[in-house]
Amino acid sequence: MMLDALFQSGHAADIILAVLAGEAVWLKLRGWRWLAIVGLLGPAALLVLGLRAALVDAAWHWIALPLALSLPLHLLDLRERFRHSED
Repeated sequence: MMLDALFQSGHAADIILAVLAGEAVWLKLRGWRWLAIVGLLGPAALLVLGLRAALVDAAWHWIALPLALSLPLHLLDLRERFRHSED
């Protein structure tokens, strides 16, 4: 099965990461700051990295680490958004 291989190899997550990278480039071309792009897309990329690790049966710490890192990055992004919305 083609879809089985796509997920078992982790390439499904690779496709999502490529789409996120393309979105980052598109946002940069539209004038977004890199910090804003990382804040917006970084948590998603970290979650997808955790998914990829799980799909390829990586050790638990390779799954947990990106998942754990996504929350602080998300909270930093929220802080920046609220700071700019109050201006």
